[in-house]
Amino acid sequence: MGLTRQYLRYGPAALFGLVASARGNVAFVALRGERARCVAVPACEHVFVWDTRKGEKVLILKGLKQEVSCLCPSPDGLHLAVGYEDGSIRVFSLLSGESNITFNGHKAAVTALQYDHLGGRLVSGSKDTDVIVWDVINESGLYRLRGHKDAVTQVLFLKEKNLLVTSGKDTLVKWWDLDTQHCFKTLVGHRTEVWGMALISEEKRLITGSGDSELRVWDITYIQEVKDPDEPESKKSKGSSPGLEENTEENESLELDECPEERLVKCSKVGSIMREGRDRIVTLATDRTGKILACHGTDVVLEVFSVLSEEEVQKKLEKKMKKAKKKAKQNSEEEPEGNVELSLQEEIQRVTNIRASSKIKSFDLILSPKGELKIVLLLQNNIIESYNLNLLAQVPQAVRASKITIGGHRSDVRTLAFSSDNIAILSAAAESVKIWNRSTLQCIRTMDCEYALCSLFVPGDRQVVVGTKTGKLQLYDLASGSLMETVNAHDGAVWSIALSPDQRGFVTGGADKCVKFWEFELVKDESSIQKRLSVKHVRVLQLDEDVLCVRYSPNQKLLAVSLLDCTVKVFYVDTLKFFLSLYGHKLPVLCMDISCDGTLIVTGSADRNVKIWGLDFGDCHRSLFAHDDSVMYLQFVAKSHLFFTAGKDGKIKQWDADKFEHIQTLEGHHQEVWCLALSPNGDYVVSASHDKSLRLWERTREPLVLEEEREMQREAEYEESVAKEEQPVVAGETQGETGLAGKKTIETIKAAERIMEAIELYREEMAKLKEHEAICKAAGKEVPFPVNPILRAYGNITVSGILMLLSLCFLLSELEESLLVLPFSYVPDLLRLFNEYIHQGSEVELLCRALLFLLKIHFGQITSNHMLVTVIENLKKTTISRVSEARDVLGFNMAGLQFLKREIEAKDEVTFFADATDRFEEKKKKRKKKEKMVLAVL
Repeated sequence: MGLTRQYLRYGPAALFGLVASARGNVAFVALRGERARCVAVPACEHVFVWDTRKGEKVLILKGLKQEVSCLCPSPDGLHLAVGYEDGSIRVFSLLSGESNITFNGHKAAVTALQYDHLGGRLVSGSKDTDVIVWDVINESGLYRLRGHKDAVTQVLFLKEKNLLVTSGKDTLVKWWDLDTQHCFKTLVGHRTEVWGMALISEEKRLITGSGDSELRVWDITYIQEVKDPDEPESKKSKGSSPGLEENTEENESLELDECPEERLVKCSKVGSIMREGRDRIVTLATDRTGKILACHGTDVVLEVFSVLSEEEVQKKLEKKMKKAKKKAKQNSEEEPEGNVELSLQEEIQRVTNIRASSKIKSFDLILSPKGELKIVLLLQNNIIESYNLNLLAQVPQAVRASKITIGGHRSDVRTLAFSSDNIAILSAAAESVKIWNRSTLQCIRTMDCEYALCSLFVPGDRQVVVGTKTGKLQLYDLASGSLMETVNAHDGAVWSIALSPDQRGFVTGGADKCVKFWEFELVKDESSIQKRLSVKHVRVLQLDEDVLCVRYSPNQKLLAVSLLDCTVKVFYVDTLKFFLSLYGHKLPVLCMDISCDGTLIVTGSADRNVKIWGLDFGDCHRSLFAHDDSVMYLQFVAKSHLFFTAGKDGKIKQWDADKFEHIQTLEGHHQEVWCLALSPNGDYVVSASHDKSLRLWERTREPLVLEEEREMQREAEYEESVAKEEQPVVAGETQGETGLAGKKTIETIKAAERIMEAIELYREEMAKLKEHEAICKAAGKEVPFPVNPILRAYGNITVSGILMLLSLCFLLSELEESLLVLPFSYVPDLLRLFNEYIHQGSEVELLCRALLFLLKIHFGQITSNHMLVTVIENLKKTTISRVSEARDVLGFNMAGLQFLKREIEAKDEVTFFADATDRFEEKKKKRKKKEKMVLAVL
């Protein structure tokens, strides 16, 4: 069947105008060996790595569709874990910029990520209240920890013990024993949500921040496994600090011990540190050494504290003791007997407050060996600031080292325009107008302005006109980047501006119920001999309601005006007489456009509908439900009846005004789309959103078939519904504190289907092989066996090899979930094949993982099946032998590497001492030479 009408697909071309998204956190990353120079920030679905010294983007870690919600660099600095809004986690290599590991386990946005000190495990917390521990090396989920009743806000590993601390919006701090995978302690001493935690003093203290201005400090004491029964409970433990036990009785009531007999840690509140900010904590963190603590609220101030080490605490105590003795001697009193103690404020001292240029969303800090603290701040208004703080100075003062701003606007872009040559893009926001080069996406001009609402390029593309919220028209010259003229056009906001088709002037509509007509003119400039461009007010059309949008018809005979009373009035341009009234929308019409031939006018309203009208009689051809929220902008593609709409639902849609059909949806923005602009040739669309990003869409040569588009949409809806389904349950397991780490996704279902297809093929081929053997036996000679086309496509591999090949196609992190979906009828054949593969010695580790998981979930059915007894016996022999072989190889390799390490270290030590001896001899020679010269002079 031939295509009745061919459409061309628009695809994403670029994301620009964005420095950093405020949804995630900022983190220092190590690139080219420097740890305190480059920072990683979320940028919608991508992660940008900026060089703070040069202010340049050095790396882009490309995401898929979901917005980035959390970042965490690995301890070795080679990888970056990225959490997304849909609950997935991807681990990127900072050397190649590619992601090889993906974890799917959470149902909602990832809110917290943390590596252990070796970088082998990763723990994640989410809005779905679950905490999941992942094995990064094995690329698999270890277990899921349930217990929080609201979103998890912070997760921390303890290096000394195999323990985990988590905090949540349910006001609880939970302690987890990862050996037994259960919660053994819950701190309930907070009245509001716990927004942040930090470990200090070599993990002997925990600091928590909640919805008030108080930082609560808790002492951590590790209780020995074997306790002395004669030791009294009230006796102070070794780990607690002197003089800080006065709140012990009060705080025993703040602890819920779920397993008192297995208590591993004693945690008691010792006091509080008051912040200057009165609002809630947003971020609370320490540097890698734990010497510096910093926090901030919802304001512009970052508060920095210094934590004294044990040695510094002892020195201070000795100094304080000496002063106390001296004072007692002067007052002829008895000497104090060891009751001198440090207050909490003396142990955790305030260093300074850093005031940023806007509200802080997150921060990261690094302490250099020289005592200089480097701090990077991610601000709400699309800015990254970095500060240096010299801690060795008598009065430490933060100095701003750099500020990355050129890449975007400080506020939402409210108007866009394309130049007539399709090369330049104008974007204007509340504080500035920027001109971008479409091909390079570089900002070539930035000009300060008032709050801009509408804009256009003056014919010739050398000047631009901007309409503002205060009712002014601002005329800018692009060559010099200067403001040429400001005209008081309206008494209210200038909501809309439209260039006349003859290009001699334009029309504006404002909140003062007026439509004003303007003409371009050349006037003499007082400062120079040359004439400059100006605008002249010619006519005015007074109306009864506020004007929201104005548009000319292409022949310049008609003017359409959208009013606040939900109607669109059409007037003759020459006489300003009334022609038509288009009514039918339930809410005001926010945007409209007239087709290139002047036959159609399309209106978009806050009632979420788009109506297509005939401009000859004003009849409504069709009303379309366009978006899930207000339609904010609408524009026709040049020389066609196709048009684009932008909505507050974050989507851009293309429509056919002749067939009244929805053609395509452009998804990419994560929040409301305020405006869009089409290039004069129709090849490019640029859009601006509340997520601070500008996106460029390009018309490709790929034809778009509507039936295929609908089918793809249905598939996407099915995939979303699969993710929302109930997760499969393992037989014999109860819904307790722990569970499986993964979740059922469309990928795991496809992987299970591939395994089933491979087993079906194996069964067919085995049946054919038996038939072939019978035929050969009957014929008494060898008959050629027909090769299956699927096996031939995979390079004539064996029938048992096809399963191995297909099994390795899916991600290791999805292995358990794929096997969980697999029906038991396929398991016996799978076990026989596993025995064959393990015997061959291929992928022993992966196969043993799959085998043990299958035995765990189908234990009852496997043990009751007498046919599988021999298979299990064979598997037992082969796995034990192959695993012991693999262990021997690993042990031999480890011993070899350790030997090489010792050899290299010994060699380095010899070289070091040899160098030191040489330097000592050189110094000796120089000293003798100097002495000889002195003697000669004497």
